[in-house]
Amino acid sequence: MQYKTDRADDMMERTTLAAAAVCAGIGLHTGARVRMVMKPAAVGSGIVFDRTDLSLDDTRIPARREYVRSTDLGTTLINESGASVATVEHLMAALAGLGVDDVLIELDGPEAPAMDGSAAPFVELMLHAGLKTCAAPRRAIQVLRPVSVSDGARQAEFLPALKQTIDIEIDFTDAAIGRQAFAFEVTRENFRTLVAPARTFGFRRDLGALLSAGLARGSSLDNSVVLAEDGVENPEGLRFADEFVRHKALDVLGDLYLAGAPILGLYRATRPGHGLNAKALGSLLADTGAWRWVNLREADDGEVWRAQG
Repeated sequence: MQYKTDRADDMMERTTLAAAAVCAGIGLHTGARVRMVMKPAAVGSGIVFDRTDLSLDDTRIPARREYVRSTDLGTTLINESGASVATVEHLMAALAGLGVDDVLIELDGPEAPAMDGSAAPFVELMLHAGLKTCAAPRRAIQVLRPVSVSDGARQAEFLPALKQTIDIEIDFTDAAIGRQAFAFEVTRENFRTLVAPARTFGFRRDLGALLSAGLARGSSLDNSVVLAEDGVENPEGLRFADEFVRHKALDVLGDLYLAGAPILGLYRATRPGHGLNAKALGSLLADTGAWRWVNLREADDGEVWRAQG
């Protein structure tokens, strides 16, 4: 099946890249320099990472929930041969936000490049390469009934809804953040303008402990919003007044795209993190009566919902 160039924003057909997209940078946590090449892929192949620097029986890691092995300040995927790729959530969010289904992502290092700490550079990189669709309709996971999980004060739930929607609330004691809420329907334009530019963030007081734990070695004011006792350290300030919760929504979208398809429903979460997102997605997928595969164009026409009634 052949792909064709697509300029639409409905994300109803399977999509890959029109050409290879290349970038380089450092990992947010490892500090390791990495070159990344995103290549067009065959229809139905899905999103797959390939660690080209490793000599293993299998260096390819499908971007799927069952390969999640760590959610410690980022989402890490590992295959059965031991090949891994860390901090995939920002790139996965960009792929989800643009509706890219099939792509091979080659990396010569252990972690996706941090770029500026948001998904915006990945979005611009892929849009510059171009998107191509094929005549095959996209499938989605349609939520049929509520599925909820909790982890202490953290809570998340999937609810039936006509569109893919994310609704997030965070609550920090730090005055620079406080309580923030943000919700958006996942479309290319909404993601590109409202969510993709939001950067990851961290606290200056935690840096020593993170470095001792082998984390945040590549973090800087160039790829993170850094909070000190007196507020935001970055001289340019924030991109949005509520950039913190928008970035959490970005992380959510990336983590949920490890379902292997968009999720047609509402994901609502309070104080979400990568661990909670992984737990919620795992619970949804395990409850086979709570969801079904649907053709996205049929769902958009209302056929699926009429069939349920």
